[in-house]
Amino acid sequence: MNSSLYHYGIVTLGYWAFTITDGAIRMLVVLYFHLLGYSPFEVAMLFIFYEFFGIVTNLVGGWLGARIGLNLTMQIGMALQVLALAMLMVPDAWLSVAYVMLAQALSGIAKDLNKMSAKASVKTLVAGTHESSLFKWVAILTGSKNALKGAGFFIGAALLEWLGFRGALGTLAGSLAVVMVASIILLPAGVGKMKSKPKFSQVFSNRPAINQLSAARFFLFASRDVWFVVGLPVFLYEVLGWGFTGVGSFLALWIIGYGAIQASAPGLLKSIASGHTPGGGTARSLVMLLAICPGAMAFSLQQAWDPALVIIIGLVLFGIVFAFNSSVHSYLILAYADHDQVSMNVGFYYMANAGGRLFGTVLSGLSYQQFGLEGCLWCSAVLVVIAALISIALPAVQPGKAS
Repeated sequence: MNSSLYHYGIVTLGYWAFTITDGAIRMLVVLYFHLLGYSPFEVAMLFIFYEFFGIVTNLVGGWLGARIGLNLTMQIGMALQVLALAMLMVPDAWLSVAYVMLAQALSGIAKDLNKMSAKASVKTLVAGTHESSLFKWVAILTGSKNALKGAGFFIGAALLEWLGFRGALGTLAGSLAVVMVASIILLPAGVGKMKSKPKFSQVFSNRPAINQLSAARFFLFASRDVWFVVGLPVFLYEVLGWGFTGVGSFLALWIIGYGAIQASAPGLLKSIASGHTPGGGTARSLVMLLAICPGAMAFSLQQAWDPALVIIIGLVLFGIVFAFNSSVHSYLILAYADHDQVSMNVGFYYMANAGGRLFGTVLSGLSYQQFGLEGCLWCSAVLVVIAALISIALPAVQPGKAS
């Protein structure tokens, strides 16, 4: 077997294992703290540090990966996730808001270290392949991650019912620790490590294409989380009267479907674009199409159409177009990145991604409290339009650049 693909497989399996725990811990916290009497909004606020420290981690993590190697930063991420899971195994009396936010901060750092390392490793491990091959490998990694995060929602809920809160946490922590040890043994040292020690100032990209893509990514993910994180689950629970399990299952299925579309994006886009690899024009077209979805949903709710039907159909359409957008963005950052600075370029890009999630999360709570789900959706439409305007300047991928 080609050693690069073998190592890519190990990175992917490690990323999958981590992603399952990431989805599971989120569902465990949501369900268990709901049982402890927290309101849906209060539960959502427990994840603020999770998102905030993602910004810091992506900024520092890319620089750290370039200095010590991407395999080591990925393994540090796994170790921090094991610690975050173990922290939540304390008695209920210790589970204050501040304590749980601290544990979620560690989990956020772990998640973004792991994600940055895995995705940047793809360019290093499959170097020399054609642009379309790079798009395929990135899409498989990204799409499978989102599908497995949805599966993690199910696993977290099932373990909670079967083993209880602390039993579930212990099972997840032990399983991830085994995967971490296996990756230490099987992966080569120094993947993605730069020959010269980069300065911290180098994490800020001086390439216009990367800066523009990162800015577009910020508003793209803010447009999703402004209604998906707080507004949507609270609306389903309080307005439509869905049970908590029904809300969690519905969101998990959406994430699994979203991930499946991401993974299949290269083949679908290739057939649509007559075999051409996507570039800046593809990103522009997709984000302009996306702007229609939240605006149409908000208008439909204001016209008093069946809210359940509007939400289900709208969420499916939004998820399909958003998945294509995200998949193309994940390819473009690697296509635009310099090979010897890939970890820092990817870290900077995912810093913007994390910033968009944090902004969307906070705005979701505020806009839902003031204007309901319609207000969240109108905010989403505005944010997508901003992403579209930024995307106008995105360049095409130069032939051979992604290699």
